[in-house]
Amino acid sequence: MSSKKNNNEFDFWYAVNNTKLITTPTSKLETFGDTIVNYTLICEQMDNINKICIREGQMKALKPAIITPDILGQIDLKDFGEDAKEYADWLKNNAKELSIMQYGFSIYKHEIKEYIITDNIENVIERVKKEKEQKSDPLSAILIGVDFPWEVCLLKLMVELVQNSAQGNFNKLQQHSLKNNLNIHDKIDNEFVHASRDASRINELASLIKQNGLWEQYEDRFFALVKSSQNSGG
Repeated sequence: MSSKKNNNEFDFWYAVNNTKLITTPTSKLETFGDTIVNYTLICEQMDNINKICIREGQMKALKPAIITPDILGQIDLKDFGEDAKEYADWLKNNAKELSIMQYGFSIYKHEIKEYIITDNIENVIERVKKEKEQKSDPLSAILIGVDFPWEVCLLKLMVELVQNSAQGNFNKLQQHSLKNNLNIHDKIDNEFVHASRDASRINELASLIKQNGLWEQYEDRFFALVKSSQNSGG
């Protein structure tokens, strides 16, 4: 068992350290949606001289998200133990400025085209580069990697994509979040007006405030409304 684990670790790092990016996408990852990246992975077969395996496929970069301490505090951590819950609470209260970009990737295995050719690897690389240049695909990438485990070679591409896109995605998501926050404050203000005229809407107002994590900000105003409603006999 231990030997198998060590072999897997060796294969993993062997693949990572023997992967080279030839070209990377000129377009960045989408901020508000998924991105499909078209890759070509060129692998020289170790046991066969001048036998080159080429894999062409697609990799999906999932819509990115900002993970903040406030959001972390709302995540269900029941399976993580008390230490994880305490750490999440600490982050929520002490690391307000902390934001983490979250990305996800998936490989479309059913889209993979695989074939072997006989040629010098340098010739293959140049030929593939020319073919991709003619297509002018801003989301294409060419990699040199290993035949096994070849999926691990895509990690370097993933890292490159994230590094090139994260700051831009982060800025756009923050701007979008700020705009949404302004909108939700307007909506809450309107609900206060409606609830002041119709006490039956007070519970709906409370739910709206809590769902948006703004209870502390509106708590005093809310209870003042409740008291006013009770005094007026509403």
